[in-house]
Amino acid sequence: MKTDANIMKEIEKLFMQYEQEVQGLEKEGIIQPNTTKTYLLHSGNFVRWCRDEFEPGAKNKR
Repeated sequence: MKTDANIMKEIEKLFMQYEQEVQGLEKEGIIQPNTTKTYLLHSGNFVRWCRDEFEPGAKNKR
């Protein structure tokens, strides 16, 4: 794990809030489904990177 467990819990909590906000914007018609997918994919990859489960440019570890 690249990140301390307590910090990781906070990152995951914030990611869940971000995910809900992005999905809400899609439901309101403010952003398109492909935009939602892109936002969540890349931010999710960052969370996975913090867990040491993702390496940019390499095969996924999980």
